Amino acid sequence: MATIKDVAALAGISYTTVSHVLNKTRPVSEPVRLKVEAAIAELDYVPSAVARSLKARSTATIGLLVPSSVNPYFAELARGIEDACERNGYCVILCNSDDNPQKQRSYLRVLLEKRIDGLIVASVGEDRDLVDSLAGVRTPMVIVDRALDGVDADLVRIDHEQGAYLATRHLLELGHREIATIAGPLDTGVSQLRLAGFRRAMAEAGASIAPGHVLHSDFTSPGGHAAAVRLLDGERPTAIFAGNDMIGFGVLRAAAERNIDVPGELSVIGFDDIELSRYVYPALTTVGQSIRELGESAAALLLSRIAAPRRDAVEQRIVAPRLVLRESTGPRPDLFNDYR
Repeated sequence: MATIKDVAALAGISYTTVSHVLNKTRPVSEPVRLKVEAAIAELDYVPSAVARSLKARSTATIGLLVPSSVNPYFAELARGIEDACERNGYCVILCNSDDNPQKQRSYLRVLLEKRIDGLIVASVGEDRDLVDSLAGVRTPMVIVDRALDGVDADLVRIDHEQGAYLATRHLLELGHREIATIAGPLDTGVSQLRLAGFRRAMAEAGASIAPGHVLHSDFTSPGGHAAAVRLLDGERPTAIFAGNDMIGFGVLRAAAERNIDVPGELSVIGFDDIELSRYVYPALTTVGQSIRELGESAAALLLSRIAAPRRDAVEQRIVAPRLVLRESTGPRPDLFNDYR
């Protein structure tokens, strides 16, 4: 592989002059510039990004840490972040922790060692070691989706509690009272906020929550399916609020296996509005916001922090959710015929 000294030798000038041409650090004459460009083309020389970043004190690189790259939510989030960064001349290093706190902390060390200009973190659960590690990070940082208590950083997330409230209220307005929820993992703040929104809506309506109608699973379709089997094979509710769309897909599968008509016999509503929720059958009613726009907002906030790192006030952008009506929710079964 050609070096800058090879370029200088072929052009017949000093490598310092070649460096000035490459980095535009000092004016050079037009004939000299043309000699350097010709030598670069002939040798197929590629400048060292590491060397240039050391001089510029910038790598034009953003680190992105997500819990699961196979979860469509985080895939869509990453796409929004990448699009915004690419438009502004930054590339993104994506690290997937597979919902493993130890792997998450390891990737954090790797990203910081690469001298990234900024960091976007969507965390795994309540990992105190990660919180302690992030608390000492001086790199500009944005937390997205899941707030981390003890980390003083900019934050972008949807209003999880209000979204769950809207989802549950929608079911209540359709006449349902026997409503169950399959919340996410017990140890995540997201699950706790969404469960709080569910409970608030039920309490406001004076609707009781039957024993066994609050279940927890991970944020996956297999987890949602397993929990739904327990619900549907027991004291069946007339509606289920799923803690996210992936759980909702698992519920739809469990209902189909039992020949339970959705929404004629069972209404199902999810959370997040991932793109796939439009294409399952029946299309999933959900609450959420454009995930890609959420990612773009996180990237924009980080880039503004990189541009002004000494800005003192930590900024929080809480995005309001919206109800997205599709095919998986309908009136309570004993009212269903009245609406047809």
